[in-house]
Amino acid sequence: MFPSIDLQRMFDEVPPRFAQKMGAIVHYTVIGNHIYRRSLGKYTDFKMFSDEMLLSLARKVHLPDVEFYLNVADWPVEHRKANDTPGPLPILSWCGSMDSADLVLPTYDVTHSTLETLRGVTNDLLSIQGNTGPAWDNKTEQGFFRGRDSREERLQLAQLSKENPELLDAGITGYFFFREKEAELGKAPLMGFFDFFKYKYQVSIDGTVAAYRFPYLMLGDSLVIKQASQYYEHFYKELAPWTHYVPVKRNLEDLLERIKWAKENDEEVRKIAKEGQAAARELLQPHRLYCYYFKVFQKYAERQAGRPEIRDRMEFVPQPDDRTSACSCHRKKPSKEEL
Repeated sequence: MFPSIDLQRMFDEVPPRFAQKMGAIVHYTVIGNHIYRRSLGKYTDFKMFSDEMLLSLARKVHLPDVEFYLNVADWPVEHRKANDTPGPLPILSWCGSMDSADLVLPTYDVTHSTLETLRGVTNDLLSIQGNTGPAWDNKTEQGFFRGRDSREERLQLAQLSKENPELLDAGITGYFFFREKEAELGKAPLMGFFDFFKYKYQVSIDGTVAAYRFPYLMLGDSLVIKQASQYYEHFYKELAPWTHYVPVKRNLEDLLERIKWAKENDEEVRKIAKEGQAAARELLQPHRLYCYYFKVFQKYAERQAGRPEIRDRMEFVPQPDDRTSACSCHRKKPSKEEL
């Protein structure tokens, strides 16, 4: 974490450095547990996820007064090093990388899924835990992958699958970046996510950044084989290769060896899968996500040099049903249908 955060420097430098070039920065101020923001750029639609989490937090705890900039694009943006002059700015992002200094929050996908879990709908982290496929001994002993063509290694994976169908069932479901490859590799039909867990080995390959599917794969009852990556999500530091997942090189040259090894060491592989699943179930609990967010804002506020302000062109972000207090005692009683 940065030892000191100069709010005036942030206000002066972030808009020209990041917002004008990338167009995906949102400037937030929290004062008196009320949320204010201004969008800096035309690619800020994903602020709906950060708005939703901040509002949810404000209904549960009293947030510190804090002013910060959130990058709502996929890629981390601050590549200055600590020994550079001037040094890096503390930008909050949903994904980190080995060559950036962004402060990492849970991804928008995991954030939204957590909120959906609490609303009791089915498309969330919790629902996967009840839909992990057949029993271990009845799963298909192949590596499995379905996904878009958002990284060249995914194309390599599909080619490996064509050449080694007994070990790997991998296919590209949509072409955008490498459309010329569709005729050669073919287009795989979409599958329901729960059906992934009919396979023993889930191959996790980066997308444009970290594979945001990774936490969902970890929650299933299959072994996750994870590509080496410079990108990471907020919880990766709590996981260890060969304990929670099986690693493969970035260029996938050892992937087939890993799958063969897994088939020959079923009990050890099953143990790794169970350890990974247990770790993910603990790390991705809703209360852990909320605590993580709160701690980030708390530590950030402690290091602020300057007073947070409601800046020009900031708009107030209201609570649902115009509730503006941290706790409302006048909520509507649920109808019988809602019960």
